Amino acid sequence: MTPPPDTGVHARVGLDALFDPRSVAVVGASDNPEKWGYWLASGALSGRDRRAVHLVNHRGGALDGKPFLPDLASLPVPPEHIVVAVPPRHVRPVVTDGLAAGARCFTVITSGGATAEEERALAELVTARGARLLGPNCMGVVDTTSELRLSWGDFPSGGLGLVSQSGNLALEIGRLLARSGQGFSRFVSLGNQRDIDAADALESLIAHGPTRALAAYIEDFRDGRRLAQVLAAAHAAGKPVLLLTVGRSAASGRAAASHTGALVSARATVEAVCRDAGALLLDTAGELVDTAVYLLAQGVRDRSAGHAAAGPSPHPRSVAVVRSVAVVGDSGGQGALAADAFAAQGLDVPAFTEGTREAVAEQLPRGAGCGNPVDLAGAGEADLGNYARVAGTLLHAGDTDAVVLTGYFGDYATANPAQTERECEVAHALADAAVTSGRALVVHTMARDTPALTVLRQRGVPVYERIEQAATAVAAAARLTEPPLAREDPQAPGAYRLADGGYESVRELLASYQLAFPAAEFVTDADEAVEAAEHRTGYPLALKAMGLAHKTEAGGVALSIADADALRSAFARMKAATGADRYAVEAMATPPYGHELIVGVRRDPSFGPVVMVGIGGVTAELLADTALALAPLTQARARALLQRLRHAPLLTGWRGAPGAHLEAAAAAVCAVARAAVDHPELTELEVNPLLVHPGGAIALDAHGVLDQAGTTPAPVHGVGEEDGGLLTER
Repeated sequence: MTPPPDTGVHARVGLDALFDPRSVAVVGASDNPEKWGYWLASGALSGRDRRAVHLVNHRGGALDGKPFLPDLASLPVPPEHIVVAVPPRHVRPVVTDGLAAGARCFTVITSGGATAEEERALAELVTARGARLLGPNCMGVVDTTSELRLSWGDFPSGGLGLVSQSGNLALEIGRLLARSGQGFSRFVSLGNQRDIDAADALESLIAHGPTRALAAYIEDFRDGRRLAQVLAAAHAAGKPVLLLTVGRSAASGRAAASHTGALVSARATVEAVCRDAGALLLDTAGELVDTAVYLLAQGVRDRSAGHAAAGPSPHPRSVAVVRSVAVVGDSGGQGALAADAFAAQGLDVPAFTEGTREAVAEQLPRGAGCGNPVDLAGAGEADLGNYARVAGTLLHAGDTDAVVLTGYFGDYATANPAQTERECEVAHALADAAVTSGRALVVHTMARDTPALTVLRQRGVPVYERIEQAATAVAAAARLTEPPLAREDPQAPGAYRLADGGYESVRELLASYQLAFPAAEFVTDADEAVEAAEHRTGYPLALKAMGLAHKTEAGGVALSIADADALRSAFARMKAATGADRYAVEAMATPPYGHELIVGVRRDPSFGPVVMVGIGGVTAELLADTALALAPLTQARARALLQRLRHAPLLTGWRGAPGAHLEAAAAAVCAVARAAVDHPELTELEVNPLLVHPGGAIALDAHGVLDQAGTTPAPVHGVGEEDGGLLTER
């Protein structure tokens, strides 16, 4: 084999060679089903009608009539994609030989035996030649649309693109999808992400027409800002993104130097990123699959109706937005439980209009329940067509956004095969009603894998075995329809660095961003304090000890000091309690109808500065009423954060009290966020409390935490331990 000429220019290539290469070589192929090389080789051979497949093993042998070649140099043509499944010490030599042969992509299955530095060096070797690297320590890649199967396990075909750091989780998702009549368009096992990372893989799925929805399991977010941009791009392209990650029960792992540090967790940051980018963060593989089944069914239904014949839907709002449901059940018990399940997920189960009740009653026996939920009272058993007639009436009535059919439908042919044809006819009628009404139909049934259910799935009607699955999926899909707010991108850092994170320095910094503070003077003894009160602040005033992160708990705050004698007494007590060398004498700010907020920014190792707003003061951590977003913020996004708080009614006016000046509050949040972005030497920045009132907003205290190393924090690869701490599970 003659390698291609070296032109000296090695442009970085995309991922076409990963998903649909013209040729594949599996190095480490085996004829032993107990070895990974066997499954990789047999999977590669399943696509040999589409591409050239070469199997390499220096010991010789053959698989399915395909002989093993001794090395890459023996291949008749250059391989475009090389799968590496050899012992760790042989990985770099194989990659080096592959680059010399002109390979454009490497999937490195091998794990163990290499340090983080060696893996990075391998990636640099590959990318310097314009090639791409998946892994190391990955389970492979599958593209069911291009007959590419370079992994272990079964991957059913369908419309979901999956990117995962866990191979076993991918297999679980695949099996759950198969049971629901769905599957994968593509699967990418990320491994250690030395080159191709989650953002790369997800970005490639956005442009992939057969991929109707995206899913990801990510532990190590790498460049979180770029990932957030990809998630937003997927939303804009009409490709819903379903995300799983870890951290719901993990402690922060460090002592909080501020309230912000205690309130901004890694999980909360990911939740905020997903919300703002239009993605959906879920908790389990089951929830992901249930939601995917609902979303993918919408695409199937659109195509069957002649809509969206090719390519992705133009906007996520093409997914049926469900806020309210009508429930039709075989029995009163099932219908009532279904109504409760959907109501518990925040969906409305409204009473029908009189006209709808009458239309339903005409199709049911006397005494049947014609409200919401509808009790068929045996009408389905008497005539299977009643299922379609009642559901169709409700779908076209327009009282609700969706109809949920719960109970026995789909199982009649199991007990009586003679009913198979009729049950399938009714299934088609149900699907027709969903298409012509333009509303969603969801089926919950005790049946499994019957002909009628196959019809429903093929026609784009999602089918669930448990009612709580259906309710969770519909409610989750509804959360995907909110358009993300515009985000302000970071600019270059400020020209100067803070010397410390104390109140005096941080106050001066934030004041330069037009954040208002009360009049104040900083002193070292009681005489200076009294003089400051007389000439600068007046009475009443506040006295604060400097150099304390949590002043109140340490006895470092005294409020409403009325005169010089009280000031001297307070100073003496505070000096004895804290031993502080410097103090702030500050005018009291007591505007009527004021409310205390906390505004903080924490520099996340993957996502950069994250801003948090919440109910503040000394109860900030107790209430934990917060909302997060990536910094910096636009005024609109800051206002949206404030309105997302549970206690937001206090800010907008509660029981006749005037509301706070939300625009001033939002401007203050923007100022804190921008200051933190401009000063990367700050790992945390906090204003607590920010007093908001009908006339404006004023900061009453501020605190910063400087990077202990004294240098600008660099992006860290991973939420947990750096680099090799999070390995792919197989």
